[in-house]
Formats: sequence, C-alpha cells, structure tokens
Amino acid sequence: MKTAHDIIRKPIITEKASEAKDRLNKIVLAVDSDASKPEIKKAVEEVFSVKVEKINVLNTKPKVKGWGRKKGTRSGYKKAVVTLKEGNTIEVFDQV
Repeated sequence: MKTAHDIIRKPIITEKASEAKDRLNKIVLAVDSDASKPEIKKAVEEVFSVKVEKINVLNTKPKVKGWGRKKGTRSGYKKAVVTLKEGNTIEVFDQV
C-alpha cells in the first residue's frame, strides 16, 4: 500500500499556480499516476494538516524535445489541482 509521501511527488510552482494559490486558495501538485482522487485527498490532508474541498486531476502528455540532432521526450505526469477549504493554507507554499 502506498503512503501519503508516495502519492504526492512534488509541488508545481509556476506563475499560473502562484496566482491560483493567492486568489483561489488552490495548490498544484504532481502526484503518482495511479492515484485516485480520494487517495490524493487523504494524502494532502495527512501530510499538510489541512481540509480539502475539491480536487481536479489531469494527465499531462509527454513532450518531444530536441537537443541539436537528437530528439527525446520529457515524461508525462499526473497533476492535481487541490482546492483548500476557506481559512486553510499551507505555509510552505506561502513562502514561494
């Protein structure tokens, strides 16, 4: 069985994710590709000690990138946009 730290891979920190955090109280995380919404919700609540209101999940496709003559692919991953309940914040993301 997977632990909460196995499900949550890393935060995704972009301009769009920062705006969502500030305005809409949402955080964006890269998660395990086999994780379901209930598993993600349980893992976020366990690791960060917050209450989750809603979760949206999307799979990002692998991208083909070129370096000179060589072509390669960046791997795809599963992304979770987690909406936190009103009044809940995660301090780690506030410092970014």
